[in-house]
Amino acid sequence: MIQLDEAETRLSIEDNEQALRVFGRHDQHLKMIERSFGIKVVPRGNELIITGAKGEVEKVATLFHHLLGLAKEGNSPSSSEVRYAIRLTQEGQADRLDEIFSDIILITPRGKQIKPRTLGQRQYVEAIRRDALVFGIGPAGTGKTFLAVAMAIAGFRNHEFQRIVLTRPAVEAGEKLGFLPGDIQEKVNPYLRPLYDALFEMLGVETFEKFMSKGQIEVAPLAYMRGRTLDDSFVILDEAQNTTPEQMKMFLTRLGIGSKAVVTGDITQVDLPKGVFSGLDQVRTVLKDIEGISFVYLTDQDVVRHELVQKIIKAYERFEADGRSGEHA
Repeated sequence: MIQLDEAETRLSIEDNEQALRVFGRHDQHLKMIERSFGIKVVPRGNELIITGAKGEVEKVATLFHHLLGLAKEGNSPSSSEVRYAIRLTQEGQADRLDEIFSDIILITPRGKQIKPRTLGQRQYVEAIRRDALVFGIGPAGTGKTFLAVAMAIAGFRNHEFQRIVLTRPAVEAGEKLGFLPGDIQEKVNPYLRPLYDALFEMLGVETFEKFMSKGQIEVAPLAYMRGRTLDDSFVILDEAQNTTPEQMKMFLTRLGIGSKAVVTGDITQVDLPKGVFSGLDQVRTVLKDIEGISFVYLTDQDVVRHELVQKIIKAYERFEADGRSGEHA
């Protein structure tokens, strides 16, 4: 029996595969949606029956309409994507889900679709498409580096660029790499590992090694950029919060004709020695309001890792806002 303040809506499901993609493993997405809106969702045959408070039922029906549409196109939303879709729906922005999740940058050799998963990530990807120099600033887990690498590979495959150059400052090792075993490349590889990981996933190891051997992909510490001019290249400077102002200026002036640069970093995680100013922090003032340069700020709302990462970031923000960052437990 449906109460006077309740409503019921039925949605059609085309097939079991479409349903499985939306419901998630062991119906975990279904349960997440029920908890978030305080409604009941019952799959019955080729229908989805939604019951609960009228306003919430309408929101959930809209949410499922978009999720089922995406599933029909072959998309399988992850738990983090469904969680974000729930938040957008609660904020009255469910109509933007298609805009986000249908923007596929590339497909990996294993068939994984690389795409923005939040409005902030979508804005970031659009800025990279539009401008020659983009700064992606935000906390860990917001996809800054991963999406930049995806855009670089997509541009390379489309013959927009002849080369991909990825670089990081090896701050953790300072200028004293000698204590590490091996040649210079082996010494700096641990600091470049996240860049290699992204390339391996998107290209496959064999393809990556082929492009590396031909010099079409280069992964190197920032010090290797000095004195060079990078033409027809997609250049990514990762962990840029750990550059000095001098290093940042050096890197930005390497950009040659036909090139694009993406600079990523988290200004809350600077590892420079005490008293050394971050080049990424400074450049926000130096280059603001210059046409062709974008600054995109991602937040904890754009985190696409484990849901705990978002909570951890918020907890640290509260802790530091209280002025207790120097205290010990």
